[in-house]
Amino acid sequence: MIGIVHDTAESRHLALIESFAQGRVPTKNIEEVSSSWQRCASELLINPESRAGPHVATESELRIFREPLTRAIISSKEEIDRLFAIVRQEGYVVLLCNSEGVAIHHRGHEARDEEFKKRGIWLGGVFSEQIEGTNGIGTCIAEQRPVLVHREQHFRTRYIDLSCATAPIFDRKGKITLALNCCTVRRGPAHRLALAAAKVAAHAVEERLFREFFGNVWTIAAVPSDRSRPALLLAVDSDLRILGADRTARMLFGLDDDRLNRGVPLSAIFDYDRSAFRRNQEEDIPARFSGEDAEEWHVLITPPLCGWRAGCSPAEVAIHSRPRISILHDVPLPEPAPEMRGGLPPVRTQRICEYIASNLGQTIRLETLAQMAGLSVHHFSRAFKQSVGMPPHSYILQRRIERAQHMLRNTQRPLSEIARLVGFSDQSHLGRHFRRITGLSPNAMRRAQR
Repeated sequence: MIGIVHDTAESRHLALIESFAQGRVPTKNIEEVSSSWQRCASELLINPESRAGPHVATESELRIFREPLTRAIISSKEEIDRLFAIVRQEGYVVLLCNSEGVAIHHRGHEARDEEFKKRGIWLGGVFSEQIEGTNGIGTCIAEQRPVLVHREQHFRTRYIDLSCATAPIFDRKGKITLALNCCTVRRGPAHRLALAAAKVAAHAVEERLFREFFGNVWTIAAVPSDRSRPALLLAVDSDLRILGADRTARMLFGLDDDRLNRGVPLSAIFDYDRSAFRRNQEEDIPARFSGEDAEEWHVLITPPLCGWRAGCSPAEVAIHSRPRISILHDVPLPEPAPEMRGGLPPVRTQRICEYIASNLGQTIRLETLAQMAGLSVHHFSRAFKQSVGMPPHSYILQRRIERAQHMLRNTQRPLSEIARLVGFSDQSHLGRHFRRITGLSPNAMRRAQR
């Protein structure tokens, strides 16, 4: 009787795949993975009813896969253990996989090890889309997003009794490096919870790896006070120039490797009180930063590892690299400083605005503007905002967009050249800010002027 039910489930699954392959509208239950199914059917040519056994790397191959990620595996264990403690009661095992979909670390129930080993859900199991079709691990890696693949959403029929929740882990350069997977054969309502827990654990691993790499410089965790955007991580040197940015910061501020190598001051994206970066400080420093359009950010600044002292114990290293983003909204912040009265003298304001207008195509440093005003960076930012109605970086951005609009109306220069001439790192950097401020893309603006 069990075999009959199983065959019926497989038959229904194969019929669904055939319907999909013929171009019919996908049913609601596979909409979330329809792009993956399309790749499996038309590009990867996966046979959904193949009876071949699971693909598992040999011990020597597994050592090769694990070796470059040894440090990452060690750093991930605490979060993996915490994740397993949450999902174990629902019969889940937890796998940490590399970017090729190979399981390099496992956490599960000893009593059920053999059951999962037979399915390849074990160390060395290979779950790339190219090999196993739509599955939680391979599809998460292919689409670089958290994925829940529930039972018949798998492309291969031999996985239709599995439910897999997977979250990607990105490295300090925003590239996917690991995937954290929870997998079970049980039915039940806990799969969305498993995905949420996997995402939290994956973000914590990302943050831990970022902080470990940039342990000897200042690390900044920041989130908008209204939670309108996800939290981000930055690493800055003693001159407060940005050395590193996580994937969220890179996407939000256009911080690719080339731009970071050329040098980006922290003041290019935030207004802040420089005194928050105090020397010889060893404890985290809560602060308030201002972003574009005076948006307030909750910030936690972590000093370099061990501050000014020569050596650090393993315990100090572990404490220094612990994730903080999850507590950002709970950290008591200093009271906002009172607004300065009077602002800048009109003549000085005009001179600074003329300097900005004359140098839009160049890097305009907040420190340079503050020196022109004879003030500290912090006091200059507040005085400038009092005088012109917006923070310095918002004013500079506004002027750059206005200059770009003028060039779009009056020249036929390519967008890449316009971006460079008005001070943006590239065309996409211009396009993102242009659309946010004007509501149109640069191309749409140009067409509207014809």
